[in-house]
Amino acid sequence: MALIRALIPLILLCISTVVHVVPLLLVALLKALLPGRGLKRRCDPLLTGIAESWIGFNNWLWDRFTKTRLVVDGSVDLQRDGHYLVLANHQSWVDIVVLQKVFNRRIPLLRFFLKRQLFWVPLLGLAWWALDFPFMGRYTPKQIARNPALAGRDIAVTRRACAKFREIPVAIMNFVEGTRFSADKHARQGSPYRHLLKPKSGGVAFVLEAMGQGLNAILDVTIAYPAGVPSMLDLFADRVPEVRVRIRQWPIPAELVGGDYQNDRAFRVRFQQWMNDLWERKDADLDALLKVE
Repeated sequence: MALIRALIPLILLCISTVVHVVPLLLVALLKALLPGRGLKRRCDPLLTGIAESWIGFNNWLWDRFTKTRLVVDGSVDLQRDGHYLVLANHQSWVDIVVLQKVFNRRIPLLRFFLKRQLFWVPLLGLAWWALDFPFMGRYTPKQIARNPALAGRDIAVTRRACAKFREIPVAIMNFVEGTRFSADKHARQGSPYRHLLKPKSGGVAFVLEAMGQGLNAILDVTIAYPAGVPSMLDLFADRVPEVRVRIRQWPIPAELVGGDYQNDRAFRVRFQQWMNDLWERKDADLDALLKVE
């Protein structure tokens, strides 16, 4: 019954994906062929507009086919032409839909750092490429130990992406835990947080290093599912009664901009302590959001 209930919105979602990805790729190919950075940059608003239309349709599907209540806590002054670093906890693919519903056309298009393997997802991988989403190797310590040259590849990808992002309004999205939360991962890590995995500070540090004071603020987003973590099928089958989101806006810490996270141990320790403090507050926020009234 859940699959039958979700069938219509899922079919419409697939149709919308094709309808939006095809022009997105055509504009991206045109951008690649145009000479000069100035001409290429003229394609960016068109690419963003197509992506925002796509997201807007997905948001309409949420409103039309589900009774899921989205409760957003946090009064922040958002700018469509700003430069943000968005940090969030990660539990489900639904997180991305939630973030897009909360922020679409309120801040610049969210751009995610993605695992390289996701490039091969049919249609979506090409769409993410067209929108300049950075694809990361996410190498394990064992892989780096076998091939130390891998250690700098993701840093180089981050710097190249941020060089592009400095020229356009952008919201750089980072799921700091690096993977979706699960009880098994939580236990294996020995995480000190009740609802979160340990934060990975390196990606955030490299963005702050590359973007510097070009960022307006950090948007700290906490996503909670009081009825349990859902799948995409749960959402479109209308089995998610409520999603709660808390947004906090933080200034960019001046003392953490421009440091050498990779080579300066003292700076790395300070940065990790700042991230741990942020994660403690997020854990407390998540604990409060999950309480059923």
